[in-house]
Amino acid sequence: MANDMSIESYLAQGGVLTSPGNVPPRYRAELMRLMATFVDSALAGAAGFADVINDGPGITERIAASRIVLEKLDHAERVLKIMGDFGADTDRYANHHPWTARLPRDADVGAIRSEHDMRLAVFNYPLEGWADAVVMNLLMGRAVCVQLAEVSRVSYQPLAEVFRAIAPVEIRHADLAEEGLEKLACDPANHEGLAASVAYWAPRVADSFGGDSSARAELLGSFGLRHNTNATLRDRWRDDVNATLARHLRFEMSG
Repeated sequence: MANDMSIESYLAQGGVLTSPGNVPPRYRAELMRLMATFVDSALAGAAGFADVINDGPGITERIAASRIVLEKLDHAERVLKIMGDFGADTDRYANHHPWTARLPRDADVGAIRSEHDMRLAVFNYPLEGWADAVVMNLLMGRAVCVQLAEVSRVSYQPLAEVFRAIAPVEIRHADLAEEGLEKLACDPANHEGLAASVAYWAPRVADSFGGDSSARAELLGSFGLRHNTNATLRDRWRDDVNATLARHLRFEMSG
């Protein structure tokens, strides 16, 4: 960075930062928000999925589900360590958050996040059995893949490197969910229930991408913390999921 260039101008021109010491206050706040949302969503998601491991129809499915839970916790820990570099109280994540807390199943789409943490709203809703968990993990897993491709380019280099490292693992999680859906779809008796789960989870996962325009989105873009609009990312997710659903269930998400 040139000596006469402000950090804000440097970031707006595609620069990267490498340590907490040279991070502007507003940038730090937005970076911490991004990391907290990821960590809290990973921990809440892992906690919810852990409750349905034993609903798996076989040992193979239960092993896959257990691995997903383990690896999501690992991903949360990796990002949490970076939050610790900025002075976050990382110990509180272990014991002071009700990660299994959920809203009623019929709560309004887009209901507020948990009052206890920064999880995405979708992780406030409960799973109902194995098939429902498979559908949720497929839809949300594909969303995570799209979102990780975006945040793997953030201007805070240590975080971008972590996101790039965990992205292939999250892709595998989504692939495992598709394998689970394929097995369930082999039995036509499951199709109605699977379609109902898709209808339930699709708007809640779509909501996780956020609104289509805001002043905050422009700020994140100027900081190099975002590069594509929420609408663009949501459309990529919808196209990906609809292609998967068409392969296995012969229908697409509505809307």
